[in-house]
Amino acid sequence: MKILIVDDDPLVCQSLKVLLSRECDMEVIGTANNGAEAITSCRELVPNVLLMDIQMPVMDGIQATRQIKQQWPNIQVMMLSTFKDEKNIRLAILAGAEGYLIKSTKVSSMAQQLRALVSGSTVLDATVLKQLTQPAEREELEQLTPREKDIAALVAQGLSNREISEQLYITEGTVRNTLSIILEKLELRDRTQLAIHYWKKYNSTMDR
Repeated sequence: MKILIVDDDPLVCQSLKVLLSRECDMEVIGTANNGAEAITSCRELVPNVLLMDIQMPVMDGIQATRQIKQQWPNIQVMMLSTFKDEKNIRLAILAGAEGYLIKSTKVSSMAQQLRALVSGSTVLDATVLKQLTQPAEREELEQLTPREKDIAALVAQGLSNREISEQLYITEGTVRNTLSIILEKLELRDRTQLAIHYWKKYNSTMDR
């Protein structure tokens, strides 16, 4: 297993390199200090696995993961972070990461999780999994303004931007901009995901 470690803390990179290199089936082939360097290193070194921090200068781990998975879908990404908040976890998974571990994870356990990742399993730290399965503190619908709710509902009904603009008496540009804001708030990629999300969650909320 060829591993690339990506972290803006040189001490973390070196420590993980030394400890993981002791595993007989693991080879740390390089380190990178940010997401942009990680992309360059993937091109030059072709690792099997990235062990990647989230918060880094120049380019963060989530942005890097998104680009790396687009260019090299077979490279697997294990996020390694001090953050356990749901937003970062969901963004990492949406970007294409197959695993998410907390930095306090013991190296012996980390090695086992990396092996599981390479074998095809999705790996989530127990505390991360708990965070994901806890009920939200508030209904997601409350994040949207009345206009955003209207547009989300019409997207879910299959209307185009032009049709939405005509129905709400606003410009298509306003629809596009508002839709981008909705997707960002709800951490969704496109209008298809928004429609699915709406019918799964919003409909039940509105019917209460």
